[in-house]
Amino acid sequence: MWILLVQRILRHLIRTGDLRLIMPDGSVFRFGDGQGETITVHLKSPDLPKRIALRPELAVGEGYMNGDLVIDDDDLTGFLTLLMQNYTQQRSAIWWQQPLVRLRRAIRRFDQFDPVGNAQANVAHHYDLSEALFKLFLDEDMQYSCAYFRTPKDTLEQAQINKKAHIARKLLLEPGMSVLDIGCGWGGMALTLARDYGVKVVGVTLSKEQHIAASARARVCGLQDRIEFRHLDYRQVSEVFDRIVSVGMFEHVGAPHYREYFGHVRRMLKLDGVALIHTIGRSDPPGYTSPFTAKYIFPGGYIPAMSETIAAVEHEALCTTDIEVWRLHYAQTLSHWHARFMANIERAREIYDERFCRMWRYYLTVAELAFRYNHQVVFQYQLSHRQDAVPLTRDYLYQSKADVQMHRVAE
Repeated sequence: MWILLVQRILRHLIRTGDLRLIMPDGSVFRFGDGQGETITVHLKSPDLPKRIALRPELAVGEGYMNGDLVIDDDDLTGFLTLLMQNYTQQRSAIWWQQPLVRLRRAIRRFDQFDPVGNAQANVAHHYDLSEALFKLFLDEDMQYSCAYFRTPKDTLEQAQINKKAHIARKLLLEPGMSVLDIGCGWGGMALTLARDYGVKVVGVTLSKEQHIAASARARVCGLQDRIEFRHLDYRQVSEVFDRIVSVGMFEHVGAPHYREYFGHVRRMLKLDGVALIHTIGRSDPPGYTSPFTAKYIFPGGYIPAMSETIAAVEHEALCTTDIEVWRLHYAQTLSHWHARFMANIERAREIYDERFCRMWRYYLTVAELAFRYNHQVVFQYQLSHRQDAVPLTRDYLYQSKADVQMHRVAE
C-alpha cells in the first residue's frame, strides 16, 4: 500500500524531468516526461515508503541524512532541483496530504511561540555548534547571512563586505552615534561599524559561543571601548539608540512575536533614529516552516511574508522609509557555502560525523534551491519614527560620504 501511495505522490508531483526510483523490494518506477538527465534514487529502508507517504518533506531529508535514501553519484543537487522545480509548478499537495498542510498552517503560531527562555534554547540548537564548523564554509569575517554580489565576479569575502557597506549607508551613520545590533552573531557587523564609521555599538546575542567569540574579537581589534557584546535577549535591553541594525535574526522571532519585536524596536529607537532590518522572506503568502528545517536546523524559525511583517510595523506606528528586495543573492551565497563545506568535508567529519555532514549538506542544498525556485528572497526594511529621518531619494546609497553629507546639509 505504501509503495502505491508514494507512486501516486510522485506522479502528481513529477511532471517534467526523469526520476528513476528503486524501491526496497527492488521494484523500479519512472516519473516525469523523460526529458533531461535521469536521476536514480534507491530507497533502502523497508519503512521509508511509509514515512514518505505520510510526511514527505521530513522523510526525504531524514532518508538522505540516515543513508536510507541513496542517489546515484550522490547527485543531491540534481535530485532536489528536480523536486523543487516540479513543486513550484504544482504548488499543491496530493489530496490526502492537504489536511496535514492546513493543520501545519493552523498550528504554526503555537510552534513559533518563543518566550525569552525558549528563544535561547532554540538559538543554542544551531548557533552553539562548534565555531570550527562555521569556519569551514563562512567568509573570513564569519558573516552567516546573505551576501551582496555587486558583480558576478565578486568573491564571497567581497560580497560580504558589500553587504555591510550597503547596510551602513542605509543607517546614515555619523561618528559618535550609538548603535544596537540585534542578533550580532560573531560580531562582524558591529566590528565593521565601530572601526570604519566611528560609532559605539551594543551587540546582543542569545548564543553563548557567539558572545565569547565576538567579545574576543573586539579585544583583539582594540575596539572594546566602542563595542559591548552582551549575552542577552533583545527584549531585555533598556537603553535607546540612534540606530538599530538586525541582520538575519528576524527569521527566529516567530509570527506570534512580530508586534512585540517591532514594539521593542520602536521603544529602543530615538525619535530621529533609523533602523535597518535584514531578513529572509517569502514573496508568496504566509506559509509554514519545513518540518525537516524545524526539527534539525532552526527550531522555532519561520520565513515571514512581507504582508505579515508590514502589518506588525504598521501597528507599532513606525514609518517604513525604504524596502529593498534581494532576489538571487542568497542562492549565490549558499552556493559558495556549499562549495566550501564540501571542500572541507573531511574536517567536518572529524568535528561531527557522517550523519551530521549529510544533514548539513542537505540543509545547504535545499536552502539554495529554495532561493532559486521557491519564492524565497531577502527583504531589507528601513524604519523610523519620522518621515524625514532619511533623504527624500535613494541617491545617497550610491554617493560618496562627502556627497551624502552635503545632501543632508542642503535638506
